Amino acid sequence: MFQVTTRSTRIRGAFGLVEIIYHSIVRAVRQSHRNAIVGLLLNMVQAMTLVIAFLIMFRLLGIKGTPLRGDFLLFLMSGVFLFMTHIKAVSAVMGAEGAASPMMQHAPMNTFISISAAALSSLYIQILSLFIVLTVYHIAYQPISIDFPIPALGMFILAWFAGVAIGLVFLALRPWAPDFVSLASTIYRRVNMIASGKMFVANALPASKLALFDWNPLFHIIDQCRGYVFLHYNPHFTSWGYALNVSIVLIVIGMMGEFYTRRHVSPSWTAGR
Repeated sequence: MFQVTTRSTRIRGAFGLVEIIYHSIVRAVRQSHRNAIVGLLLNMVQAMTLVIAFLIMFRLLGIKGTPLRGDFLLFLMSGVFLFMTHIKAVSAVMGAEGAASPMMQHAPMNTFISISAAALSSLYIQILSLFIVLTVYHIAYQPISIDFPIPALGMFILAWFAGVAIGLVFLALRPWAPDFVSLASTIYRRVNMIASGKMFVANALPASKLALFDWNPLFHIIDQCRGYVFLHYNPHFTSWGYALNVSIVLIVIGMMGEFYTRRHVSPSWTAGR
């Protein structure tokens, strides 16, 4: 009976959308663990476990230095953190709630919000993990020297953006072929354990081997990042522009596919699963 009507403007609508995305990000962050701090620590432990595993493997193989002049652990971390950021973004976006999710029955919620929340929550956790690990390493072990920190951070963001693009394509395909998408995403993550190039640099590869990795945007991103991190490394065979262009194309394809899927998907498709 007594209602207050407010005029909706574009600015008010934009702020309302940002607020909804913020709350969705908080919800997405807490989905990994009920305690956000514990979830962050688990992500840090996962990244450092991968670094230690590669360190032990290099030691067992008798490799005691980096393929380039610089800190060996920083060389490993520059590859592992970009790899983790990329893979986590793929998984987060691919697992975002689609049009058939019960959450979409609530009025302001839509797939754009769920995808944005999944992507940004993944980036938030990875950035916090990166800065905490590097700070602890800088204080407790030895000072870190990064030649161009801002462009290196840009490559970190680009690795996340490329993961969002690939995850969006998987998300669009998931309602149509869930088993295939699950298998394809698993294969993609496993292949990138090697194809991402986090254990070597492009300049050290012969031309015949370089062709095996040149297709992968993440390979270009990690190699370019090491060019910004280390003073004495200048990548000649990779380009961050290639990774950016591929990511933009995949974003467009994923958005078109998600729009088409959203208009045709039915809750009955997943009722029996």
